[in-house]
Amino acid sequence: MTAHSQSAVQFDGVNTQFGEAWALRNVSFQLNPGETRIILGAAGSGKTTLLKSVLGLVLPDAGVIRLFDDEVTGKKERDLFLLRAKAGILFQEGGLFDSLTIGENVEYPLVNQQAGHDLTMEEVDRRVREALRFVELEQTIDKFPSELSGGMRRRVGIARAIVTEPPLVLYDSPTAGLDPITANLIMAVIAKERDVRNTASLIVTHRYQDGELMANFRYDSENEQLIPVSDEEQRNPQRTRTRFMVMKDGEIAFVGTKQELESSTDSYVKRFVKH
Repeated sequence: MTAHSQSAVQFDGVNTQFGEAWALRNVSFQLNPGETRIILGAAGSGKTTLLKSVLGLVLPDAGVIRLFDDEVTGKKERDLFLLRAKAGILFQEGGLFDSLTIGENVEYPLVNQQAGHDLTMEEVDRRVREALRFVELEQTIDKFPSELSGGMRRRVGIARAIVTEPPLVLYDSPTAGLDPITANLIMAVIAKERDVRNTASLIVTHRYQDGELMANFRYDSENEQLIPVSDEEQRNPQRTRTRFMVMKDGEIAFVGTKQELESSTDSYVKRFVKH
């Protein structure tokens, strides 16, 4: 299979139980390079479990999970190491190490992943600065996380997630606890990463506005700004790069475009749409 036709993530009939409770139930979906999947749902609906399952941090009781067409389910921990290196992750609240400088935080994946062992320190420094420049925070390289605002720490978390230039990035509540203006800035950076590098994105969020921005805009590299996508592109399932998925009790209650989500008559699904 060529890289062009290769899927980034594929779930096929995935079931996961914690005791008597279903964390994931008959979950099937596919995410391709350059696509975004916005995952909405109530607390405990399976959103974070889904993210962890992508990387083999939670193993399902049944079904198959593939990461870049390589099966995650059934692999031993040591065999998952290189596979996980293909994915960056932004943890809730940014997940930075308080005792490390911003530069040391961002370089952590480069110097601790096997794929980065052949990099010189000059190359590591160049890529760290490039990642921080990407999120417009190169000037913070020698500061500590405690010296930055919450939004700036979240952007540093994005820099760390993308410093290895992974083809897939997982975002766990990237805008939680942030004011609306800062939250939109974070989502603009995520859209930039998707469109500049054709990165696949899985985004767990409680804010419908996060998905709106990803669906309504794309990053124009020539003008270095977000520009609106056409209405036709948003409506056409074959052209849109952003789809929404609503989880309920471990199951997929809805999957579709922004327009399909906004026109849904399902009472549970409608809870996650801001009209």
